[in-house]
Amino acid sequence: MAPTSLATPKLSSPTIQSLCRSLPISVPLPRTPTFLSRNSIRIISPSHHHHLHHRHCCHFVTHAESEIGTEQPRHYDFDLFTIGAGSGGVRASRFAPILVFQLLFASFLSLLYLLKLPAALVGRCVPKKLLVYASKYAHEFGESNGFGWKYDNEPKHDWSTLVANKNSELQRLTGSRSHTVDLDGKLYSARNILISVGGRPFIPDIPGSECAIDSDAALDLPSKLEKIAIVGGGYIAVEFAGIFSGLKSEVHVFIRQEKILRGFDEENLGLEAVGVKMTKNGAIEVDEYSRTSVPSIWAVGDVTERINLTPVALMEGGALAKTLFKNEPTKPDHRAVPSAVFSQPPIGQVGLTEEQVISCLQNKNTVILMSANFRPLKATLSGLPEQVLMKLIVCASTNKVLGLHMCGEDAPEIVQGFAVAVKAGLTKADFDVTVGIHPTTAEEFVTMRTPTRKIRTNSSSEGRKDVEAKAAAGV
Repeated sequence: MAPTSLATPKLSSPTIQSLCRSLPISVPLPRTPTFLSRNSIRIISPSHHHHLHHRHCCHFVTHAESEIGTEQPRHYDFDLFTIGAGSGGVRASRFAPILVFQLLFASFLSLLYLLKLPAALVGRCVPKKLLVYASKYAHEFGESNGFGWKYDNEPKHDWSTLVANKNSELQRLTGSRSHTVDLDGKLYSARNILISVGGRPFIPDIPGSECAIDSDAALDLPSKLEKIAIVGGGYIAVEFAGIFSGLKSEVHVFIRQEKILRGFDEENLGLEAVGVKMTKNGAIEVDEYSRTSVPSIWAVGDVTERINLTPVALMEGGALAKTLFKNEPTKPDHRAVPSAVFSQPPIGQVGLTEEQVISCLQNKNTVILMSANFRPLKATLSGLPEQVLMKLIVCASTNKVLGLHMCGEDAPEIVQGFAVAVKAGLTKADFDVTVGIHPTTAEEFVTMRTPTRKIRTNSSSEGRKDVEAKAAAGV
């Protein structure tokens, strides 16, 4: 994936110029390249950078020794040492006879000097989803009028109640999983080292950054914000925009591209000193079994820049545990991984996108696109201008469903079920013979029959560009 560079936003639009005058945002943004990850934390006003290595954290202290030429078998204090408490590391640790060091970074190979860092092991996915639920009630109160519900008083939201209940649920989920160790400066060694530090928010030093908070802080605000500017158009930014808008805050979103929800890459973790190879985008380079270029060091999760999703990190951690401790070499399976954006309306997808299909099609292959765009049943009485978009991508030669996409209410829940079908390699014929549940939105996926478009590649690069142009134009 090519790095993405920051560029000065074009302020030709009167609306954008007006927003910039009314909000505490400094423009232009810096031109320094930044590499952002698909699972990165978006910055809430005014920056949108992301670093794997926190700017204020201590650096690694490295004690590296080579085992090449060693005559005697080495003795290690532990079979596996997990650095960080990312989802993949926690999953691998649960299936391995190891000691887990929570909230700790360490150096690598034989000797490890540990530094406790001021961080918090609190997942971002769960609290964010709870805030999404809270924000949706504002829309549902409005929708209920069309179904005969009347309210004497306008419903009011109590932010403190939401935060207290959210924190209580997080304590229930995480309270029994903490395993911390005070090392008192003692050095430990490990046969294998697993890097699973995940990602950390980072606010760059730009004018106005003193007014900024990151998305971690946005999950624990002491009071609701009346006005907020969100810089960035990734899925975290879009989700927080929906959350605060639903809770009646004034929200403005600033993006440097023409579209939201574009891919982005991560910056590096600083592991080159011990010989760990990094990709050009700063991710840790691993083989198909999650091993780095240093044989005793492994990496899973966001730091590897494969698919940066929590369930994928869990899958990678489980596969690594089988490889290291069950004598079952297991490759993480990244085929047909479903994903979602909990925006409003939400988005769900599994398999290939239309753009991915165009880029990876072999010569003379044809892909059939089927789509549906309609007003859901609920909106017919609520009176709200809601729409649902659904799309199937089918290979013409094999009839296999390559991709399934949806934007609309309950899209993540619906796509999760269809992900099994796409993962199993079911064909459009299998979808066609499946009886739908009526009346539901999901039944549309098994009742689509008429192709919306067809895409066929040519043998030359010019032909492929022509296909891309036609697809973009809806031909």
